[in-house]
Amino acid sequence: MTSIAMIEAAALRLAGRARRTPLLSSPFLDAIAGRRVWVKAECLQHTGSFKFRGAWSAVSALPAKARARGVIAFSSGNHAQGVALAAQMHAIPAVIIMPADAPALKIDNTRALGAEVILYDRAHEDRDAIGAHLSEDRGLTLIRPYDDPQVIAGQGTMGLEIAEQAAAEGITHADVLVCCGGGGLTSGTALALEARAPGLRARSAEPAGFDDAARSLAAGAIRRNASLSGSICDAIVTPEPGQITFPILHRLCGPGLVVTDDEALQAMALAFLRLKLVLEPGGAVALAAALFRRDEIAGNDVIAVASGGNVGAAVFVQALARFG
Repeated sequence: MTSIAMIEAAALRLAGRARRTPLLSSPFLDAIAGRRVWVKAECLQHTGSFKFRGAWSAVSALPAKARARGVIAFSSGNHAQGVALAAQMHAIPAVIIMPADAPALKIDNTRALGAEVILYDRAHEDRDAIGAHLSEDRGLTLIRPYDDPQVIAGQGTMGLEIAEQAAAEGITHADVLVCCGGGGLTSGTALALEARAPGLRARSAEPAGFDDAARSLAAGAIRRNASLSGSICDAIVTPEPGQITFPILHRLCGPGLVVTDDEALQAMALAFLRLKLVLEPGGAVALAAALFRRDEIAGNDVIAVASGGNVGAAVFVQALARFG
């Protein structure tokens, strides 16, 4: 299982590869939230999301012979692009299984990074089964989007950065809100904070109707989403928390936070207007929770992870129209 030693080892392998993304703030956002809001801009990471961290960590940790045969992954887009880039940088083949309703931008970007893209119907087909079959048939190593110890370790490197950046700003106690799908980023961040900044607490943020992490945390056991499509926050719509990630979430994270799609769009517009950041809906839910769930958060500071910025023009215009 993932440990702080694995996260630190992943950080060494990522050194010179991943970007150290900034921790940003704006007095305009502070006024809305009623406290100081700090935004960890992972939308500025390679491929436009935090996913490059976990992808590089997992690919670089493979034995040389297995790595040379290539890798396979399934993703709605951000993990896809992260794995595609990591594979390209290692000069190995990559096959990516993507839902047919994923944003065209993410599908096109994944292909542009040299990966073979296979589309599937996420409402009626089992991506795990498709991935397992192709992995066995072609001798590829499956890089899971979140339920993989090395992927979690790579995502945890962001938590190490937050711990250092918060200390530099004099932040000793705060909730760290993380956009949560299967829980890889949230659990990796929680492990890093436990070891390096115990006064900071990770919390999941999700869209309404797809709040499996929040419901699972409340129940103390994994709860599944009734539907796998229907939210504008496609990047973080997953069936349920992972078998590896959920025990970490249950042990270390506070109650989950839930926002509406409209609030995510408002957060996107505010991030652009006040921080000049471009976010996708799923990458904006943590900021939305920081801004619009002020009564569910304690303390003078809150840190929100802006996890991704791969948004199509039409959706981005829809978000900006909130302030037109």
